[in-house]
Amino acid sequence: MTYANGTADPVGLDATRFETRIGHEGYVRRLPERVTRTITASKLEVTDRFREVVDLFGEDHQETPAGFRIEMATHGSVTSVDLVRDIGYERGGTPRPTPLLFSADSANPYEVSDCAPLIANVTCNPGIVYDLFINNPDANIGGHFTTLDEVLVELSKAAGPGCDVSVEIANPYGDINEILEEVARYEEILTRHRLVVKVPHTGPLSADTAGDLLKGNGLLRKRYNSGAPRDMLRGHALARQLHDLGHRVNFTLMFEPHQTPLALQARPYFINAFVRHRADATRRMRGFVAAYDATSDEQFVADLRDYLVRMDYLGTDDKALDLLTVLRLTRTLLRQRDDGPDDGMDSVRRSLRWLSTTHLPETRLIVCSMDGEQMFPDLMTMLSEPEFLPLHRRVLVTADPAYLARWTTSPHVVTYQRRFLSAVRSAPDALSAGTSSSRS
Repeated sequence: MTYANGTADPVGLDATRFETRIGHEGYVRRLPERVTRTITASKLEVTDRFREVVDLFGEDHQETPAGFRIEMATHGSVTSVDLVRDIGYERGGTPRPTPLLFSADSANPYEVSDCAPLIANVTCNPGIVYDLFINNPDANIGGHFTTLDEVLVELSKAAGPGCDVSVEIANPYGDINEILEEVARYEEILTRHRLVVKVPHTGPLSADTAGDLLKGNGLLRKRYNSGAPRDMLRGHALARQLHDLGHRVNFTLMFEPHQTPLALQARPYFINAFVRHRADATRRMRGFVAAYDATSDEQFVADLRDYLVRMDYLGTDDKALDLLTVLRLTRTLLRQRDDGPDDGMDSVRRSLRWLSTTHLPETRLIVCSMDGEQMFPDLMTMLSEPEFLPLHRRVLVTADPAYLARWTTSPHVVTYQRRFLSAVRSAPDALSAGTSSSRS
């Protein structure tokens, strides 16, 4: 390897301090001074990955691309600099303002472009892609987008290199070679640096039974937890297989905190805590049980049984299940959810506790599926508790952009803007034509 003295760089790196590997000079000049001043070796080079990342995402910037942290290793007289994928970093290897990161549940490039500087991930599942965007004429203006690939191309541009894009596989029950072909297609669009493969828990379903969800009322005869082990663990096996092949995995459809420890065995990049559906179900079940306890009217338990069948807690074979058994099963479920305040965040709390014990420092918990007036404020309150402050770098909060945006404001913003605009209008030195005309 050949090294030579560099030249002074106007951006901040005095390359004359080092002998830079021939051919690496342009890459080395992107390093910020705060990094280079810590280097004590006499020779400097960058890794193959550093050059690949800069060539892919460097654009016209004088810095390293967003979404990568700068790491260095020194061997003898040579320091080698690498770029490691980390959505917690902005351009130049600068940490994002907070370790707590945000994400958009959206396949709408128009929405994503509005919030791109503020988010670190975009999540696409088939419902988000097709129901909420491609097949929604109010969102897909003029029917411009017709395929997922077209959407991903535009999302890639809108989100930029600093955002991961989580894309769910179309058929988790399919042949592994077909799945790998699908993943390769997404990787070609997004690059391996940005793609996160979204793999769902598969529950009791298999390739033979998944189609039952599309027949009739879509309900299963057997309960959600009565499948064969091979089927119940299919998602885990697929997630681990993709990880072992070098893909980052978003292991999704996690509603209960007891799903977390086994999910972590697949070494996922993201795990999930779905908040809304679990919180809604908990409150509905508590309501039925409280009504029965207050009145001894068995009709409340019969209504509870119907609800549990509709919501997949029971199978259709359980439509005539003994009411005492229904009551016992429900009390057991509620006991599992009796953990701290009634804010719907108990699954988040316990999943974070599991995550804090792992040997997976890069794995983050996505808190998702929120709505209503309290869930986001309750989550922010929970995350401000002393126990969870050190875990912020393990959390990604995701929602559709409209839900995230509503929490950026306050009634007092309007009050003060009214006051400020009125003050400007009355100011003698107001400069805008609109302000002048309104005064006159």
